[in-house]
Amino acid sequence: MSIKSSLARPFASYVASKIKSAHTKPIEHQKKIMLQLIAQAKDTAFGNANNFESVKTYSDFKQAVPIADYEALKPWIEKIKQGEQNILWPGKPLYFAKTSGTTSGVKYIPITKASMPNHINSARNALLMYINNSGNTDFVNGKMIFLQGSPEVEELHGIKIGRLSGLVYHHVPGYLLKNRLPSYQTNCIEDWEEKVEKICRETIKENMTLISGIPPWVIMYFEKLLEISGKKTVKEIFPNFSLFVYGGVNYEPYRMRMEELIGGKIDSIETYPASEGFIAYQDSLTEPGLLLNVDSGIFFEFIPVEEVHLENPTRISLESVELDKNYALVINSNAGLWGYFIGDTVKFVSLNPHRIIVSGRVKHFISAFGEHVIGEEVEFAILEAAKKMQITIREFTVAPQVNPTEGLPYHEWFVEFEKNPEDIDAFTVLVDENLQKKNIYYRDLIEGKILRPLIITLMQPNAFRDFMKSKGKLGGQNKVARLSNDRIIANELDSWKAC
Repeated sequence: MSIKSSLARPFASYVASKIKSAHTKPIEHQKKIMLQLIAQAKDTAFGNANNFESVKTYSDFKQAVPIADYEALKPWIEKIKQGEQNILWPGKPLYFAKTSGTTSGVKYIPITKASMPNHINSARNALLMYINNSGNTDFVNGKMIFLQGSPEVEELHGIKIGRLSGLVYHHVPGYLLKNRLPSYQTNCIEDWEEKVEKICRETIKENMTLISGIPPWVIMYFEKLLEISGKKTVKEIFPNFSLFVYGGVNYEPYRMRMEELIGGKIDSIETYPASEGFIAYQDSLTEPGLLLNVDSGIFFEFIPVEEVHLENPTRISLESVELDKNYALVINSNAGLWGYFIGDTVKFVSLNPHRIIVSGRVKHFISAFGEHVIGEEVEFAILEAAKKMQITIREFTVAPQVNPTEGLPYHEWFVEFEKNPEDIDAFTVLVDENLQKKNIYYRDLIEGKILRPLIITLMQPNAFRDFMKSKGKLGGQNKVARLSNDRIIANELDSWKAC
């Protein structure tokens, strides 16, 4: 056992005990963070405008801090971009994480000196909790790869601007730098296909033990590795590969394909990082859900998802959440984000400690007829069918067909299989039955002859990869929307339908 490996276990045990201790009093931590955030920001332009001086309780907080999407905070962020200080948080941010918004164009999410530890320490803690739970430290001796965006940055009035994964690259702890791949030069390549090939060339002869990234792009990396090497499985190339770290999407739709490529099952850690903050991470090998980051500079609020579009929705703190109920997530943080509605929906699967699953995106749903089908439901429907029929799904998305040329309206599923099912009709029926079990409104519409059962449209091999490339969103933190309430993506996918 190496020195690094032998030191990892006691350090992991120490950090795990601190994390577990924090989660014995989560409500106290959240109240403390709320008051600390208010106290630190009371003299900012935003704090003065919203009377932070008077905030003493959560009720006061809700009166003072309005719920805001990016458009609502944008005027404040524009002031920061123009060089003004003490706007949303004391001083000015270290960085702007640049993200592509669906409604606001490019978004500039502030990251401050106070908020950066949330991103770095949470990623570290996820690994340490895994070590503490599993006892596996072998991966710390090998090479690690993080498939991510370019670490190159621009600068505006002393604030560096780049993609979150690229910004975090500059804060990797020193003890990991020698183990980290790919090289800086390779990470800076913008063309994703060129970048993946170069990463393969750099890693193919290395002792890779940990691989991290969004599953569809890791699959692309694995497929290219096998193509270059002539091997049949990734385990033949990297026999010591023992840990996969992922986030951004549900792993289950990709699990079967990943395990085929790897050559068997492998330990994995799920994380929930976002430009706005590192929200949660997997802390257990046996319990479902991700541990909410209750003591990391973020004060969380929750809105029942059915009230999201109301003018004055119910806002609750962690103290009042319930199990198995969908909430829109709202954060207030030491990055200077206030009442910020990040667009994700979450569901608590445990209240002791507080663990969540990401159930979807507020804007990613289908409710053309009032059915309000969400991401969690479509993933369940297709994955259960795929498991039963031993079918591998590569990628899929769903959209309503409100005005068909004939017959009743329906939900159209665009599905790319590893190998098309021998009986697509039987598979389609199974998916539809599963969705009806999950969503009673959808079932009522089918039984009431308002909708007909769903239709699956088969896609060409690599259809979604080529589609994302055509949109300039191949790789990095980009992902395919699981479902939408219009036909925009559906119409754009016409070119990649199977003949």
